[in-house]
Amino acid sequence: MIASTPVARWTWGNEDDAGDAVERTVTGVLDAFSVLASHRLAVGNPMVRVSVSESGHPENSLFSGEFEVTESDGSDLVRLVRRGLRPGKPGAVEANIRCPGVWLGADGVEHREERLLTFGASMLLGYYTARLTTYSDAWMPYDLRGRPQEAVHAANYPRLAAALREISELIGDDTDPDDPTWFGKPTETGVDNYFDEDGSASDVWGSFEIPYRNRIFHHNTGFGGDDYARTAKGEVEYAPVTSERGGILGYLWASDAEGAASYEPRDAAEDAGYHAGLRWLERLRRAKESGLAPSRALAEFAREPADTQAGRVDLASRATAPDLATLRELAGREN
Repeated sequence: MIASTPVARWTWGNEDDAGDAVERTVTGVLDAFSVLASHRLAVGNPMVRVSVSESGHPENSLFSGEFEVTESDGSDLVRLVRRGLRPGKPGAVEANIRCPGVWLGADGVEHREERLLTFGASMLLGYYTARLTTYSDAWMPYDLRGRPQEAVHAANYPRLAAALREISELIGDDTDPDDPTWFGKPTETGVDNYFDEDGSASDVWGSFEIPYRNRIFHHNTGFGGDDYARTAKGEVEYAPVTSERGGILGYLWASDAEGAASYEPRDAAEDAGYHAGLRWLERLRRAKESGLAPSRALAEFAREPADTQAGRVDLASRATAPDLATLRELAGREN
């Protein structure tokens, strides 16, 4: 499972008076990338974002850019950054690397994930710091729902532990586990789960991830009248959104009285329900721009063919809820 915010983070740091902060920072992240790539925790050509601020005026940017790196030593990128520096004395140099990575399923099959790990480093006043961040639970004995995953843990934990050890040796500093997050407690070699009072692994996905990412369905972003209101105080009508296999992904709801309409993902549908909802928000925006009343938008959506990701609106099962709290309770039920 991939969380919206970090599951765990580790840091390293040491004094480095090599003199060229740009070269030290850029080569540092690429050396770490090589370690990750050796364990297939990073695959493909990395994208590296480099920024340089002015000494004494951190609000002034002397350089900022993101580049795909194809050579292992990063010499071309270092030269590119140097040539692009604006006039001024360089202060902090930061470099962040992102690329897909691979985690292994219980059956040993590789799964490519865009946000498996990220790595970043910075250099300021002769001190080099680095950080590795994961958004995945593949290294944990239990997944973020609290379900045991012995085979997944056995396949992936040693890969992360080896990478942490090798990065520590590369930088010359002990691995420092960062503070616990909503999802896990980093250790020097991996990530520990949280446990409830009865000894069972905590469902941190349900407690933190779902409320966090579902905010987009409950609150309007930005300003202006481009969207229906995404909250209502009174009665709402709703219709289930079903997948191609017939399962319920979530519920579209509308309130003409309050000019409101949005989508409530079904917890049990997990990522499929969430991503379907993002598609429905786009369609709701277009309906609002067309001047349709919220309930009319639901009726129009029901005429559209099924979509492989968004599903289809089952208007025949339309119902009414006294308020959104009741509908959200329905969406949160396991069955």
